[in-house]
Amino acid sequence: MPPVRPFLAAVSVLLVGVLANAGPAHAADPPPRVDNPYAGARVYVNPEWAARAAAEPGGATVAGQPTAVWLDRIARIEGTDGVLGLRGHLDAALAQGADLVQLTLYNLPARDCGRRAPQGELSIDDTARYEAEFVDPIVEILAAPRYADLRIVAFVEPNSLPNLVVNTGIRYTATPACDEVLARGTYQQGIGYALARLGTVPNVYPYLDISHHGEVGWPEDSAPLTALLLQAATAAGSTVANVHGFVANTANYSVLREEHFRADDVVNGQPVYQSRWVDWNPFVDEVPYARHMRALLTEVGFSPQVGVVVDTSRNGWGGPGRPTGPATAGDVNRYVDGSRIDRRAYVGNWCNQVGSGLGQRPAAEPEPGIDAYAWVKPPGESDGSAGSPTPGLPYEPLCDPNYLAPRSSPYATGAMPAAPPIGEWFPAHFRQLLTNAWPPL
Repeated sequence: MPPVRPFLAAVSVLLVGVLANAGPAHAADPPPRVDNPYAGARVYVNPEWAARAAAEPGGATVAGQPTAVWLDRIARIEGTDGVLGLRGHLDAALAQGADLVQLTLYNLPARDCGRRAPQGELSIDDTARYEAEFVDPIVEILAAPRYADLRIVAFVEPNSLPNLVVNTGIRYTATPACDEVLARGTYQQGIGYALARLGTVPNVYPYLDISHHGEVGWPEDSAPLTALLLQAATAAGSTVANVHGFVANTANYSVLREEHFRADDVVNGQPVYQSRWVDWNPFVDEVPYARHMRALLTEVGFSPQVGVVVDTSRNGWGGPGRPTGPATAGDVNRYVDGSRIDRRAYVGNWCNQVGSGLGQRPAAEPEPGIDAYAWVKPPGESDGSAGSPTPGLPYEPLCDPNYLAPRSSPYATGAMPAAPPIGEWFPAHFRQLLTNAWPPL
């Protein structure tokens, strides 16, 4: 997946207007569908992200890497205030000579139900708007003949169904919003509708989110997630045939592999899975978890050919704090904490993490069963505001560096200070990601 030449990334925006007024890009039938859309593909580099990255010290070294375009509100489809809309990105991809564009659809009704301050624009009663004003216009644009030669990878509503596993029922993280979403089937119906409509466009490859091992790796979580994924894939006129694959670790920080310890290690007679960090989870890293989930999902009816994309945008954890081997401490907790590559205080922390670094660069077919490593979350874009509680303003506790969660043994959030709102450019985080990249830049 070679990077686009810098000058192409720069001129692509200038060519958008010309291309938008041009005739059909081809007259022949679209190319046949492929098993792995990333194989042999030149993947689109978002020129807007590339320009922000290149403007940071050292950022030019990664500014040519492909990142996903996030459609997280209705206005993103047409674009606003000089920001490219969906057509603009697709036309820029044609100008680059790209074969594949990555999109993230992220605008379900009652989105982010597990957060104290949900960030979505649509209420739980806005299903009709989601369908008519968000999904339908996207599909109409993607179906235009001029884009038929582009492979469109669509990551459909990440972090939604996992929310209904870990933030409902009797769990201490449960919220009334998630309980209502689950009871009404809002997410399943919305995802099903999106899959059914995307399935009408032959060159679109939808991938559903399976979260990461530190959220739903436990058997009591992965089984309900599997059931919800099947429900969503068969809702609102969709079938499992509309799901081309799954995406893991979206916008998260979990490492591909912990190199220096396993969950079934035993330290002085105590299994590692009983440590505070692992907490009885059979998985400690992403690739084994992704393969496990893929096996569960094919068992319940998804195609045996489904692949998995793993988001490696921020899971490198390099820098001076990266362990070079297993710890020698006899206590199981000190052994795990001294051995683990993932340096978070708690595996569930997700907001602008201190010490994180760029992970593996985007690559097709990096190993069996994995379609690609991809930068689904554009590095440098904030996960959420670091502000403290302020009357009248949204507040996300896990983005507050000073917040201590009400667990039996409180853990720091690990969030960086002075972070801007979700999706805005966060220079300090991007520079940290460069410094702690693994493999090193």
